Amino acid sequence: MIARTVVLAWAVVAIAPPSATSAQARGDSLRLDVLHTAAEQHDPRTRQLAIREAQAALRLHSITDERLPNITGSAQAQHQSVVTEFPAVPGRPGVSLLHDTYDANVGVSEPLLDPTRSARAAVERAQLARARADVRTALYGVRQQVNASFFTIAALSARHEAVAAAIADLETQANVAEARVRNGTALRGELSAIRAELLRRRQEDAQLLADRDAALRVLADLTGVTLSPDAPLALPALEPRVAEARARQDSIAARPELARFERIRDELARQADVIAAQTKPRVSAFVRGGVGKPGLDILSTRFEPYWLGGVEVHWNPFDWGRTAREREALELERDAVTTDAVAFRDALRRQTVGDLATITRLEQVLASDDEIVSLREQIVRETTARYRESTVTAAEYVDRQTELLTARIARGLHRVELAQARATYLTTLGLQVR
Repeated sequence: MIARTVVLAWAVVAIAPPSATSAQARGDSLRLDVLHTAAEQHDPRTRQLAIREAQAALRLHSITDERLPNITGSAQAQHQSVVTEFPAVPGRPGVSLLHDTYDANVGVSEPLLDPTRSARAAVERAQLARARADVRTALYGVRQQVNASFFTIAALSARHEAVAAAIADLETQANVAEARVRNGTALRGELSAIRAELLRRRQEDAQLLADRDAALRVLADLTGVTLSPDAPLALPALEPRVAEARARQDSIAARPELARFERIRDELARQADVIAAQTKPRVSAFVRGGVGKPGLDILSTRFEPYWLGGVEVHWNPFDWGRTAREREALELERDAVTTDAVAFRDALRRQTVGDLATITRLEQVLASDDEIVSLREQIVRETTARYRESTVTAAEYVDRQTELLTARIARGLHRVELAQARATYLTTLGLQVR
């Protein structure tokens, strides 16, 4: 019985919610909030943030460089089959333009006014904000995977500790039965019944430990953290956080998906600004210099240098309604995104209704679990005493022990399930689990 007491004490420390005792060991225990952070940092998609920021920086740099002068060079040689001829006049012979012309020049243009530049830069910044929101949304999904692995380990640990306590008790009773068989006060069949049940419980415990080890490996792969097989779990004390979240009017606003919807809407609005800016005038200055035959004097027959400069205006005020239609299409797309956001909010609210119902049910169940276990322990104590007095059979003792084990497992699982339901509720709302 001493061994069983020690095992049960360890079970309380390992799976009970954090208290003064468990808080001292928190540095060595597995904490859900720490695992969430580790999993997000370990996910390879985290590197996408730096990639997207580098892409945006390059594009913004290119847009900024559009303010700088643009230098171009060109050369041309051509032959014309027909040229203009000027007839002779008294005192001056007739003249005709050259059939073969040559030109080589260098041009420099500098934008003076481009309304699309700032609008396109705003689009790039909006796209970067959306990319960040996309990554955060993708990484947030990892939390549910961590929750599943964490609470699977917790449930298996609870079952293991209960089974280990039952094994310790069965070992004690097996020793008693063996002594009675040696003394001739009991049949060997009673010892065989207890040993058979002991072997079955050990098989069950081995399976639980194997499943727990597999779940630990999955969690280690998710988080990139080396996890000790015997590391205790610290179930998060989430009751105050849940109560606070239930009191708030709109806790769902913390979900990263909702921020992503807003970033998409903002990106579409910035794209509409670019389309509107394309209908505004663009002004640039230019200068071009070179050598031509003829140069600017079309009657010359020699290679001559030349230059010219001026101001250009590009304006497309009338486009048959194309700009208006494109902007309207973008506005409709923004409306579609809004409906997606509303539908997502509604789905989350419906999900939280189920989460809260589960929390309420488990809180009620746990209120009676301790009493059930206490009653089962009392029955087992009485059955043990009667078994030692040979007034009950080994089979009846094993049955009562199985009932106690079932009650202990149910209590441990209900504690884990309640913590999981609270964590799921907070995760659904987008709140930190700590």
